[in-house]
Order: sequence, then C-alpha cells, then structure tokens
Amino acid sequence: MESNRIRVVVADDHALIIEGLKLVLGRDDIDVVGVASTGRQAVEVVLACEPDVLLLDIRMPDVDGLQALAAIKSSRPQTSVIVLTSYANPEYMARALSLGASGFLSKSVEPENIPRAVRAVVSGDSIVDRELLRSAMHALSEITRPTASRTETDAPDLTPQEMRVLSLIAEGLDNNAIAELLSISRNTVKSHVHSVLAKLGVSDRTQAAMWAMRHGLVA
Repeated sequence: MESNRIRVVVADDHALIIEGLKLVLGRDDIDVVGVASTGRQAVEVVLACEPDVLLLDIRMPDVDGLQALAAIKSSRPQTSVIVLTSYANPEYMARALSLGASGFLSKSVEPENIPRAVRAVVSGDSIVDRELLRSAMHALSEITRPTASRTETDAPDLTPQEMRVLSLIAEGLDNNAIAELLSISRNTVKSHVHSVLAKLGVSDRTQAAMWAMRHGLVA
C-alpha cells in the first residue's frame, strides 16, 4: 500500500453498501482501511485507523451518524467526513455541516462520483450539491444568525477578491468553477481559499460558507 494513497473508512449498517463502496473506491486506487456497521463502531474504527476520509451513513444502530460525526470531529478533526445517505434533505445536511462534515451526498449519486467526492474533500473542494447547500445554509442561518446584517468588521482583513471567493464558496461553487468565473488560475483560487479560512478561523470551506450565510454575504 502506497503511503500517499487516500485512506478511507466506510460506515454503513448495510453490508451490501459497504462492499459496493469498497469496490468502487478500490477501482480508483483509494484504500478502504476500515469498515463499521454502527455509529459507535464508526468512532472506534476512525480513531484506530486514522483515515483521511470517512464515508458515514446517518441512520445506524446504537449511535446515529450525526452523533458519531460530532464525536469524530471532536477527537480527530483532520479526518474529512462525507455524509452519504438515502435521506438527502436540507435539515439533515444543515445539521451535518454544522457538526463539521466536509460534504453531503445522496446514495442515489452515480457510483463514479464517490471517488471524485473523496478526492475533492481531501484537496479542500466542496462536494455538496449546490441547491441542497443553499437550502441547508438558509435553514441553518435562520437558527444561528447572530445579527441581521453584515458589517465590515465582521470580515477581518478579507480583501475584495477574497470576499468574492467567499461569496462563491457560499454559492456552492468548487475551485474550478470559481477560477473560471473570476478568470484566475485554480492555484490562485486555492491560495485565496486558504487565506479566507485562516482569516475567518474556520477549518474548511463548508464552515466558511456557513459564516457567509450567517453574516448576510449571500442572500
């Protein structure tokens, strides 16, 4: 096993789903280093295997996926979590993102999109469906919005270009789409995203998107 290969844990209470994901990921040179069939097992396996990415179902025995997500992000925040579920609705997604998930996908997604999503979160891209993201962010902002409008002091030291990048992140655009829209290189976008995350004090682009929604940057 090559040390630079992406390491994934799959947590789902259906063995057929687990075997299918192992097959799809293996074909794309992504290593499944552990599996779990309950939420409690998901936490234990992640802590033992230290994967780059966890593919996590929501409805599982003993501890549900959202409870497991909270425990995992508290104990091992560097593991990116993609919630992969049959229940792809904005309420579930809003809760998952607020707990630190890096993405949210329906199990009805085309199989070839799963490895693509895993690689995307490892590189820092967003893999949440754009319309679901906007719906979830609006739902979340109604609950957590601290102020009615944004002020200049709410965005510490963000340059005008960084503000544009942040607004496009909140719209659900990935780095390639942002680069094309702003007519800049993808590496420049990645640099801007890194700077935005650092200045806002958040760990990933989904948290940055939530910040933008809460502060009125996106209507």
